[in-house]
Amino acid sequence: MTAGRYRVTVTTDGESLIQGWWGSEVTARRKFASWIGEHGSRAGARVTLVDEETGKQLTEWPDGR
Repeated sequence: MTAGRYRVTVTTDGESLIQGWWGSEVTARRKFASWIGEHGSRAGARVTLVDEETGKQLTEWPDGR
């Protein structure tokens, strides 16, 4: 099984906590929002969504870091 195109990563203080890959951007964005809710209260939490095909970061939480 190959990884999907869209990767969501949760880090805390720069250390990777969890990652997932999805083939659908819509699904990846839903997971991105879900993981903010699940992990956003952790100290130093950051959630990113990256398009692995282009290498572009599509969004991050919190904004502007």
